[in-house]
Amino acid sequence: MSIKIALAGNPNCGKTTLFNALTGSNQFVGNWPGVTVEKKEGKIKGNKEATLVDLPGIYSLSPYTLEEVVARNYLITEKPDAIINIVDGTNIERNLYLSTQIMELGIPVIMAVNMVDVLEKNGDKVNIEKLSQKLGCEVVEISALKGKGIDTLVKKAVALANKKQASIAVHEFTLDVENVIKDVENLLGSGVAPEQKRFFAIKLLEKDDKISEMMTEIPDVSNEIAKLEKEFDDDTESIITNERYTYISSIIGECIKKSSKKGLSVSDKIDKVVTNRWAALPIFAVVMFVVYFVSVTTVGSWATDWANDGVFGDGWHLFGIGTSSYEDASGDYEKQTAAVDAFIEAAKDKGISTDNIEEVLGDEEASEADKTATVDAFVAEAGVSDITAKAEIEDEDGNVKDKFDVTVNDFKTATEAEEPDPADYGVWVPGVPVIIGNALEAINCAGWLQGLILDGIVAGVGAVLGFVPQMLVLFIFLAFLESCGYMARVAFIMDRIFRKFGLSGKSFIPMLIGSGCGVPGIMASRTIENDRDRKMTIMTTTFVPCGAKLPIIALIAGAFFGNAGWVATSAYFIGIAAIICSGIILKKTKMFAGDPAPFVMELPAYHWPTVSNVLRSMWERGWSFIKKAGTIILLSTIVLWFLMSFGWVDGKFGMLEAEQLNDSILASIGSVIAPIFTPLGWTKAGEGWKMAVAAISGLIAKENVVATFGMLFGFAEVAEDGTEIWGNLAQIMTPIAAYGFLVFNLLCAPCFAAMGAIKREMNNKKWFFFAIGYQTILGYVVALCIYQLGTLFTAGTFGVGTVVAILLVIGFGYLLFRPYKESTSLKIDSKKLAKN
Repeated sequence: MSIKIALAGNPNCGKTTLFNALTGSNQFVGNWPGVTVEKKEGKIKGNKEATLVDLPGIYSLSPYTLEEVVARNYLITEKPDAIINIVDGTNIERNLYLSTQIMELGIPVIMAVNMVDVLEKNGDKVNIEKLSQKLGCEVVEISALKGKGIDTLVKKAVALANKKQASIAVHEFTLDVENVIKDVENLLGSGVAPEQKRFFAIKLLEKDDKISEMMTEIPDVSNEIAKLEKEFDDDTESIITNERYTYISSIIGECIKKSSKKGLSVSDKIDKVVTNRWAALPIFAVVMFVVYFVSVTTVGSWATDWANDGVFGDGWHLFGIGTSSYEDASGDYEKQTAAVDAFIEAAKDKGISTDNIEEVLGDEEASEADKTATVDAFVAEAGVSDITAKAEIEDEDGNVKDKFDVTVNDFKTATEAEEPDPADYGVWVPGVPVIIGNALEAINCAGWLQGLILDGIVAGVGAVLGFVPQMLVLFIFLAFLESCGYMARVAFIMDRIFRKFGLSGKSFIPMLIGSGCGVPGIMASRTIENDRDRKMTIMTTTFVPCGAKLPIIALIAGAFFGNAGWVATSAYFIGIAAIICSGIILKKTKMFAGDPAPFVMELPAYHWPTVSNVLRSMWERGWSFIKKAGTIILLSTIVLWFLMSFGWVDGKFGMLEAEQLNDSILASIGSVIAPIFTPLGWTKAGEGWKMAVAAISGLIAKENVVATFGMLFGFAEVAEDGTEIWGNLAQIMTPIAAYGFLVFNLLCAPCFAAMGAIKREMNNKKWFFFAIGYQTILGYVVALCIYQLGTLFTAGTFGVGTVVAILLVIGFGYLLFRPYKESTSLKIDSKKLAKN
């Protein structure tokens, strides 16, 4: 017989760790009916009949946040067979507040006191038997992180659920309060189950508006409320809260024995440093720099280079076998190529015609006989034999790494050199495009279909998937920081800063979640009670680079800045700066004026996260990205391929050749959009339409920006100067314009999925369009200022765009530093009151 067990507890009590430990891979994620709050369910390992439902982390069953409403509605209406109430053993008093409410629901409860390993380390002791007696439910000690006691917990929870017996809360408040509660219980009709009457009675006394929506008959309890408030001289909600904590204190005193050890815990000692008023921000900046440096520049870069050049390129040497021999051969070929180029340039300098030999040597389809005859004819020309050219070879940074002389005999020998085939060295594994291309050739696939698959799907989706290793490295870091407890401190640190600019630290939590994906980040704003703060958080959450924007960051960093680590780090802090500046500016408007919501958060003790939890978190985020590549990106690349492969030539519509790209439908569309971005510097060499199209395609999904580049610039193809796709890109934009392009894509309107989340959360069309418009205008203005002022300082270029940029900076500065009118008026009023 199937049973359902609910898992309930405070945030940061180890609930997710326990859920993962109990269900393993037997879990599935969805949304609660009618809302977008995440719902996790899973089959308990070793018991297929038992389903575990992970409720949102909450502090109480009061309807202050959507998570609390969702959890309460599920427990009341669905009535699971049992509840596992997990509490943090290091902070039992705070956790028991929720426990007392859960036990009033009439559902069998088993309590799991978590983090007993930390308790033992601290020297604290919990009297489990006495605690069980006082609470009226079974209590089990566990360590979810280390797997201690969870088998016993599961067996007892399943046995409790199978009994199908309603439970009765044993805790009682003072006599006067209990009498009033019983009076309200007597007023409740048959619409409320007997075991739930205490819970409903207390909620009615607390003036809980939402509880009445779950009742068929709503009794009038105004007399009982008035009686209680008169006797205690306080509002009923505060009275009940005080009664709960009085009861909890009596339990703690009898059941918990604190260690006599004096001194700070390890977590406290760490917090003295990482949350220090002066050191906290620099430490946070260093941590994020290391995270992005390793993810984008070192480990992540190496993995991505292998994926782009190997898996989605020509191929790779298995385990590096034969790599060194191939590199030696490639170096020799590079030297021979440099010798030919240098000799031909020297011949030009002497006035000797080189058109014929350049044409033949550059023609891949020319026969060996034609090449030999052309070289012999060239060498026989007057003055050629007297040439001694100076050849140079440069490294990736443009520094000369080799110099040598080239005579006519060296030139002849060099023209006979053939580019080495990596497959001739060691164990060579061909890349996905090669394998698919060979397969299509073997079955005589139609040309247009080959183009769709290779130039569209493989090039576009492959360009995105090539960055998956980089993203997985980033997600591992983020999962570690979240699991060990540091990110909770970051929210606390940012609260001190955000509060000065009109936002609460609660606003930073959605932004932390949004670093993985903007959609859950936007949805996480529901925990913010203040409507103004919530709307501002929704508008600004997507400024923090999400996982989908990481490939764009890596692309720009690799193509223009030699994979410099500062590019990724600066992108993160530009997002933070945009949030802070937006908070300052928007809080000075009537729409957002007011004090920020208070911020209260439990800071969990630092601990080493388990490898399985970190890897599971990394995989969940990574798999979401991969699924998007296989669905949204796939469809987008097919549409983009059609638009770039077809067009009008000489008045006729049809499929185009590769060199006719500028005649395509996509080019026509892009040419209309491109002038909008001319002030941003996206028009170098007449290729601005490509940048415009890439940016617009990012509205479908931000990964599309890279996919579009992969298709437009010939993914994995080598240019004449030896650079690959990102080198081709670097030829049409200046580094300053490229950085502006990056910033525009970071700050402008997010992908369609995130826009949908914004629309749902705003629940108002005007607010939705205001949010999208604000994001896009801000992104455009910042990118314009970066390009125009950057060009002024680096190249001395001054024009109309420069004047506009300077005016925008002045205007932006005025909005930042102008007086806060509401605050000023309040000061004036307070002075008048003082005089009176």
